[in-house]
Amino acid sequence: MDVLWRGFVEALRLLFEGDPEVWAIVARSLRISGLATLLSVLLGLPLGTWLALRHPRGRRVWLSAVYTGMALPPVVVGLFLALLFWRSGPLGFLGWMYTPRIMVLAQTLLALPMVVGLTVSALQSQDPRLQWQLLGLGASHWQMVLLLWREARLLLLAAVMAGFGSAISEVGASLMVGGNLRDHTRVLTTAVVLETRRGHFAQAIALGLILLGLAFLVNATLTFVQQQDVES
Repeated sequence: MDVLWRGFVEALRLLFEGDPEVWAIVARSLRISGLATLLSVLLGLPLGTWLALRHPRGRRVWLSAVYTGMALPPVVVGLFLALLFWRSGPLGFLGWMYTPRIMVLAQTLLALPMVVGLTVSALQSQDPRLQWQLLGLGASHWQMVLLLWREARLLLLAAVMAGFGSAISEVGASLMVGGNLRDHTRVLTTAVVLETRRGHFAQAIALGLILLGLAFLVNATLTFVQQQDVES
């Protein structure tokens, strides 16, 4: 309990004293995970809609792959990207290893199945006759899709929150491809791992509490928007 208390006090000190390194890590974490979440939504929303509404050939296989991806181990993603982007790998010429770019890519790959799977579930929960009614009333295909998104917006917002949670909490792939370089690729999760390895448990707890607080603030904001829509 004493270590936990010291960690809580250390978290308050780091925040209120304005430790520049901590704030830089927080900003970097938000930037990388926020961009990964945005990319996963931009890719996952159309893909999930396609799987839910178009019923393509091999749909069950696609869905099985998506649901498997929702439990994809981050270290597997890290290994796959390392093989691709290592100097001797097929994409090594890009020079992305140990950069924020590859960390965004890793987090996007982890968040994408979450967004796709929850989008499919959200749209399949709608009355299947609704899309035919909308088309029968003269709506174009894209108008029909937009209206279905509007009807399922609460569940789709939950998909965004799940995608962000998957990105911001990821650590394995970020360590493997980002390298946890100070002032460059160090984020909150990898900083917690580093301080724990050093035996600085109070600092690790402090950074962990900051990570939890950051995730809470972002999800609380999205939840407020979601529930305000429910109550209105």
